[in-house]
Amino acid sequence: MNEKQFSGKVALVTGATSGIGQACATAFAQAGAKVVCVGRKAGALKEIEETIGAEVLTIEADLAETQAAARVVARALEVFGGIDVLVNAAGHISNGTIENTSLTAWDDMMNVNVRAPFQLMQQALPSLIERRGNIVNVSSVTGLRAFPGVLAYCVSKAALDQLTRCASLELAAKGVRVNAVNPGVVVTQIHKRGGMNDEAYAAFLEHSKTTHPLGRTGRPEEIAELVLFLASDKASWITGATYSIDGGRSQTCAR
Repeated sequence: MNEKQFSGKVALVTGATSGIGQACATAFAQAGAKVVCVGRKAGALKEIEETIGAEVLTIEADLAETQAAARVVARALEVFGGIDVLVNAAGHISNGTIENTSLTAWDDMMNVNVRAPFQLMQQALPSLIERRGNIVNVSSVTGLRAFPGVLAYCVSKAALDQLTRCASLELAAKGVRVNAVNPGVVVTQIHKRGGMNDEAYAAFLEHSKTTHPLGRTGRPEEIAELVLFLASDKASWITGATYSIDGGRSQTCAR
């Protein structure tokens, strides 16, 4: 893949300060893109700005806030003049079953994992249509398969997958492609931010070696490579796809 294939392009990446989002932001920058990095923490945004070392715009925003998406897109357009790729990588997870998931926890999951991508897609569409750009949503294996103990997260990712498919159908005639990636367990900070302590997380990662047929967890950079491919001209006839990248996890019933 041409290292500078995104020269002259603008990529807006949410969740850009850690995990998959950070790997995507870095990869787009290395491929020549101007990158809009969206995150909640100013210090982490400063670090990613210094790390990327390219044309980068950082925006501090909590995407759970209703007005955040409009503000983020407006700022990106003001500085870079357009958006060619939107990567919705920000995510939130917490444990809970059908019996004990609170309405607050449900809303938190839906707001970050579904409503925010929906709003960002709407706000970015005029520029994406004008520039014949595309959208890549970061979903999860839990959008494709049911797992106990993370009810709201599973439902939110299934909704994101359906949003991807519906949007792709509506936008195809306008030249905008919409796809999603569905990772298995990837070593990031999302589980710890969701309340898992270090010991429990280490045990979870060790157990995950047995639930993924390839025998290991994933790396953020591996997901970023697929995101870049789907955003590139090499994927110009792919839209409405939900791509498993999970070490075979979605082919099993392992938990």
